[in-house]
Amino acid sequence: MAEVLENFEVINDLLLISWEAGDESYISLKALRDGCPCAECSGETDALGNLYMGYGRPKSSTGYTIMKVKPVGYYALQFTWGDGHDAGIYRFELLKELSDLTD
Repeated sequence: MAEVLENFEVINDLLLISWEAGDESYISLKALRDGCPCAECSGETDALGNLYMGYGRPKSSTGYTIMKVKPVGYYALQFTWGDGHDAGIYRFELLKELSDLTD
């Protein structure tokens, strides 16, 4: 069954998510940024399955601060980080996975 996000809030260095099913997720902003799914951060594969990574620019301390959160349809959130990075679209399934890693 697909996850349905009910509410979210950033408090200090955590993203708190309430899911419609009654579950809650807690994700550190460091885990969230380090788990960015964009092609620059996580790479992308071509038709032959070859993985191509971005430049791997180091993140500054502002790179772990959320400036803005934008819902993307009914399936994801997009974050604007303090260093201006905003390319990652975090599907709800990924947010649940990242929460499981920080438990």
